[in-house]
Amino acid sequence: MNSKLNKRIRNYELQKKIITADVAAELIKDGMIVATSGFTPAGYPKVVPLALAKRIKKSKEKLQISLLTGASVGEELDGALTEAGIIARRYPYQTNKLLRSNINSGGIAYADIHLSHFAQQIRYGFFGEIDLAIIEAIAIDEEGNIIPSTSVGVSPTFIDRAKSIIVEINNSQPLELEGIHDIYQSQDPPNRYPIPLIKPGDRIGTPYISTDPKKIQAIIITDNKDQSSPLAPIDKNSEKIANHIVDFLKNEVKHNRLPQNLLPLQSGVGSVANAVLAGLLDSPFESLDFYSEVIQDSVLDLIDSGKIKIASGTSLTLSEEGQKRFYSNLDRYKKKIILRPQEISNNPEIIRRLGSIAMNTAIEVDIYGNVNSTNIMGSKMMNGIGGSGDFTRNAYLSIFVTPSVAKNGDISCIVPMASHIDHTEHDVHIIATEQGIADLRRLSPREKAETIINNCTHPEYKSKLKNYYQRALKKGGHTPHLIEEALSWHKNYLERGSMK
Repeated sequence: MNSKLNKRIRNYELQKKIITADVAAELIKDGMIVATSGFTPAGYPKVVPLALAKRIKKSKEKLQISLLTGASVGEELDGALTEAGIIARRYPYQTNKLLRSNINSGGIAYADIHLSHFAQQIRYGFFGEIDLAIIEAIAIDEEGNIIPSTSVGVSPTFIDRAKSIIVEINNSQPLELEGIHDIYQSQDPPNRYPIPLIKPGDRIGTPYISTDPKKIQAIIITDNKDQSSPLAPIDKNSEKIANHIVDFLKNEVKHNRLPQNLLPLQSGVGSVANAVLAGLLDSPFESLDFYSEVIQDSVLDLIDSGKIKIASGTSLTLSEEGQKRFYSNLDRYKKKIILRPQEISNNPEIIRRLGSIAMNTAIEVDIYGNVNSTNIMGSKMMNGIGGSGDFTRNAYLSIFVTPSVAKNGDISCIVPMASHIDHTEHDVHIIATEQGIADLRRLSPREKAETIINNCTHPEYKSKLKNYYQRALKKGGHTPHLIEEALSWHKNYLERGSMK
């Protein structure tokens, strides 16, 4: 036991800080601003949040906190604390169903924030002083520095700014993860230097997060694994979308707008995004670079096939099967994978420098190329913008994918006017659905409308959208619209397909 402990906590003075999760939970007080590790959902603390929820349920005391994370976290954190009524405010991204319901009912205050901006905004005090950081780690080194687990996220900034720190040492995460991380923290204006990252595989930082050991107030030993979500099987629509994108990329290479091995790829999270990456397996592209936020199962597939040279992200978001594969081949994957702070993985400077090909998912797209990626019917938050804005606004090529219809065909994902806009038509180059692909580059708004309607719309809704557009043309304008009718399109969807 001591031998194992000495490998996990190499600073012997800090071994004296080991306590139980129940005792650690007592350190959390009403009104605190609490920041935790974790990113979609990997590397987040598990036992202290569960102990806190248990304490509040048992004592019935009133305790609410502001909760800051890197991005979404697991049920043991967002779910348990929401159920216990502990979260008053939440930033910057989430995917928990119960939390989402409380956000949409107004029970929890939530702000949707670009992930690359978050760390700097914390350092400048936009969110107040962080009282406590709770960080999952695989180890603490001899100097007291923290070695994170399966994500980095905003942990370096949380550790630097928090008044005190609780560390969950997770024995379920192998020590062999050490070395996969590259921790670099940017300076703040007016003293900011260029980030010295030229290629996706460059290492510019340290394999640990610099930590003042005096701030570590408690250490808890755990063996709780990351929550894993099974990826949906690749369906025919996702396969068609992937094929359209591969054909588009081939054509770009043919016309010398892309090199033979493309440019560094970025992909959003989820089954459709995973399927699009999987489509590259049977493509002619080789020696690919991947510079993104999240490393999903399809990235492992591309590494195994020899397609990807290097994969850089801020978290390992793998299915249960993906986790097994990753850990059973950890030495090999470590040579190909780098985990960085999200301030670097999502950094606009780096994205622009590398010339990223950004591929993200949309909830809906309007006929002029504006994209909604966050809100249902313009008002109900789904998850958040995440890193899609960071990449879309700075990419060499920005691609959005979506099925042409949702709700078993009752809803068209191509609409006259998006009910909420996260990405304006100025930033969106390509729209892909299973119906086809729309290249919006160099097109005027009117040309965009015709291209999207003809290429991307489901046949059941194409005539309706054409009719709308033709009548809008008669009214005129650079971007022709019938505003009231465009808004009523969404209202009619609430009546389950009455526009059909």
